[in-house]
Parts: sequence; structure tokens; C-alpha cells
Amino acid sequence: QAQLVESGGGLVQAGGSLRLSCATSGRTFSTYPMGWFRQGPGKERELVAAISWTGGRTYYRDSVKGRFTISRDNAKNTVYLQMNSLKPEDTAVYYCAARRDTTNVLTGEYHYWGQGTQVTVSS
Repeated sequence: QAQLVESGGGLVQAGGSLRLSCATSGRTFSTYPMGWFRQGPGKERELVAAISWTGGRTYYRDSVKGRFTISRDNAKNTVYLQMNSLKPEDTAVYYCAARRDTTNVLTGEYHYWGQGTQVTVSS
């Protein structure tokens, strides 16, 4: 059974850092593009960052460019999101997801999801 389990969320002051981890199992996620999404209070879910299966290509939404870094370690079946210079508007539930795609397109539909981890940034 495919599983994605996020960890590393928490409460942090503005300007601080957090590192989210997503441990995968049950499928060969190492060959799938992976992404981090978030859903803030009263907001729609949005793609924050994504990475190709080799790690050679990445995507970031404009609001996190220069502050967040996505990476993956396929040997450990884990994807990371390093978040620096956090802002109150980054407060959200963060979800790890995998996209079943052989073309390595990073945007579009994602097919496997974790249960999410809460990130709260205080001002």
C-alpha cells in the first residue's frame, strides 16, 4: 500500500526555519515527480514546490522562491522541504504528494497524498 508520511511541522516565529520530511513506502516513488502543497485557513490548496525524480528539475511558486528548497534522497525514499525566512502567510497544512507521470512534468494532477503536517508561523 502506497504511503507518504510527513513530519517536521510545528510552531515557529517569523524569520525562523523548519525542515519538512516526507517518507514514502509501498511503491517505487523514486521514479515519480514529488511535490509539496499547502492549504492555509480559508484558502485553496496550492503547489509550493516540486522536484523531478532525478532531482535535476525543480519548481517553486513565486512567493517561496529564494526561501524554500525542495530536495530528495531516493536511497532513503524521502523528500524534503527546507523552509527559511518563514512568514505568517506561510501558515498552512503542508502535504507531500507524488505524481504518477513518466514525462516528469512537475505541475498538474498529483495522485498520491500524505495526511499533512501543520506549520504555524507567528508574527
